[in-house]
Amino acid sequence: MCPDLVCLCPLAARTRDVMKEFSDVYEQQYAVALFNTVRYEIEGGGGTQSQLLHRKDPLAGRFIFSGSLFQYLEENRKWRNRFVSVPNSYIISLYESKTAHERGLHPKMTINCAGYKALTSMEEYMELINASLPGITAKVGNNPFIKCATEFPLILWHPYARHHYFCVMTEKEQKKWHAVLQDCVRHTNNGLPEESTVQTPAFTDALRLHRQAKGHYGTWDMMCGQPPQILANLVMETLHPELRNVIGPRLKGKMQQKQRNWMLVSLYFIVPYDALAEACEAQRVSLDARLRTDMDQIITSKEHVNNKIRALVLPKAEQLLRNSVQPYISSILEALMEPTSRGFSEVREVFFRELVEISKNSLNGGGKEKLGEHMERLSMLAFHPVKMQSSYEKVEQLNLEGLQQRFDVSSPSVFVSRAQILMREQMDNAVYTFEQLLQQSLEAQGEEDMCKNIQRCQDRVLKKYDYDSSTVRKKFFREALLQIIIPYMLQQLSPTCSPELPRFKELIFEDFSRFLLVENLFEEVVLQSVSKDIMMAVKEAAVQRRHNLYRDSIILTNSDPNLHLLGENPSVDWATKFGGDELEGSVNVGGIEGGGSGKRRRQVVSMIQLDGEDMGLPEDPKSPDSVNEIRDLINPVVEMVLPVSEESQSDATNGTEPTTGIVTMEDGVHEVVTHVTTVVDDVPSKSPRENESRCKFSSYFVYDTEFSISDLYKAPLLNAMPTD
Repeated sequence: MCPDLVCLCPLAARTRDVMKEFSDVYEQQYAVALFNTVRYEIEGGGGTQSQLLHRKDPLAGRFIFSGSLFQYLEENRKWRNRFVSVPNSYIISLYESKTAHERGLHPKMTINCAGYKALTSMEEYMELINASLPGITAKVGNNPFIKCATEFPLILWHPYARHHYFCVMTEKEQKKWHAVLQDCVRHTNNGLPEESTVQTPAFTDALRLHRQAKGHYGTWDMMCGQPPQILANLVMETLHPELRNVIGPRLKGKMQQKQRNWMLVSLYFIVPYDALAEACEAQRVSLDARLRTDMDQIITSKEHVNNKIRALVLPKAEQLLRNSVQPYISSILEALMEPTSRGFSEVREVFFRELVEISKNSLNGGGKEKLGEHMERLSMLAFHPVKMQSSYEKVEQLNLEGLQQRFDVSSPSVFVSRAQILMREQMDNAVYTFEQLLQQSLEAQGEEDMCKNIQRCQDRVLKKYDYDSSTVRKKFFREALLQIIIPYMLQQLSPTCSPELPRFKELIFEDFSRFLLVENLFEEVVLQSVSKDIMMAVKEAAVQRRHNLYRDSIILTNSDPNLHLLGENPSVDWATKFGGDELEGSVNVGGIEGGGSGKRRRQVVSMIQLDGEDMGLPEDPKSPDSVNEIRDLINPVVEMVLPVSEESQSDATNGTEPTTGIVTMEDGVHEVVTHVTTVVDDVPSKSPRENESRCKFSSYFVYDTEFSISDLYKAPLLNAMPTD
């Protein structure tokens, strides 16, 4: 498209400018982050010890899910069936067919869902499209520029990148696929590794300071994915308004054509980050040596400068805190606590229900094989998007209405996503701890009185979950309050305090200047000014016990001293231990990355279905090739066989009669019947002693549908004929 080409040269130049500015800040923050890490290592410290065990690599040897759905292809404007496969990296791969996937062929497309939103309606999608259209106001209710093949669309929307369109045949499928896509978004959004104690804080602080220099305080919804993706979002945040102004006037045609063309304008690209990170890592050894040699002097110098900055900033910060922050802390905390605590309670309930099923199996004499199946499913409970959906939905009710504008919070999605990641971690910790305790019990006592052993392990794990859940939530509430309040205070204090900061640089020795930056020291003073109020607010909330929070005085350290020795054990292979060498539902990953030729991995969710529920999605739907096939798609037919006595044969005749009525299918769905066609056939008797013939009386019920004939020519729809 022409507007793309017009903007390519300025885009490259501006990208270099943005990256140059960010690189300078990142190099500064890298040295500061290294100082903080080394100081923490030398001085020690740490938080409350977790009661639950933590699994190091929970998805090792796992394949998340696979299934079939329809994808819209923009190049020919047609819908095509695709086999979807998601490995433990959560990168979606789309194949021509299931056979192509099993043979290890390259996928037609891969999708990294970081920064996307998973939508389930064209109306919601069109609202986002129209809101982003440059200088164009679309009328409410305009027809979308894409005609969905079914009533159940699934759309991946991104403010800067290419959009992806899918659809399925039923509402049940749509809900399950939506949960799956949301899980992909949730996992890939969480792309900054916490174990990188220098690179990750250096990157996040550099990003925050860079945006604050541009006047963007507060949380940022597009801090999603790994550093290259986040940097691409940073570049597009800067350039997108300019691109709208350049491209907008060039969009021609009617509203639908303008919408389609604007959707096709995708200038999103991955910004190189590795070279910058490697350049800083190359200096780490020398910087580390200097820090360890001069640590005491650097700390003394820092305290001296901090006191000077505190004398300037603290009076202003305390006045701002007293007048504009303290009155709202309790309201913010309550808005965070209510849905978050409900979400963690639902996690506990989901975990408890799974353990009840295992106990029932033991009481009913299900045997070792059945226990192995239940335990294998339990081991991946935290990563089952459908079973975890009820927990995720609780925290999605988080609403900061009335507080977002005051504190410049763009949306609560940042906090929702973080809470959901913590919920998943706590679920997996609980599952892993239960597995290890049960394994220990089986080794010590054997398989006798299995139900009592399960109950004993369950009680221990739930007690530990309650304590860890309280600890994790309190930490989450403190961090969320800081993320909301600190940017607001910095924005209010910077106009008067920032011009005074350069004079404090003179107080820092040149040898220490890389590790002590006045901008960071200023933020530390502001942080210290509000930390006491935040800690007190969370402590008071725990005392009230409204949300099942433990008081800070309740510490369960060393309550189970031998438990953490089990944390070094590998995950238990329950399928092999009790159920044979291979679990039903394992998939051949063929030659895809990490799979290896012919290697099979166990799948968390198979064909997007719950236990025993058939999705009813044909593996390879075909386009209608004849008039009869098209008629069958428009008017699905079901056959019912009724035996007729010999006396009534004369009354049974072939023919079609119009009628009006309702028939209930096996899945409980009510269908409207418009015609009944009767076919009389003689069939042989089942009993050899019966010589008289019986007749088979078949009725074909024809249903109304909402598909038009034009829809059928545009897209290869599934054959909608119900089956017995």
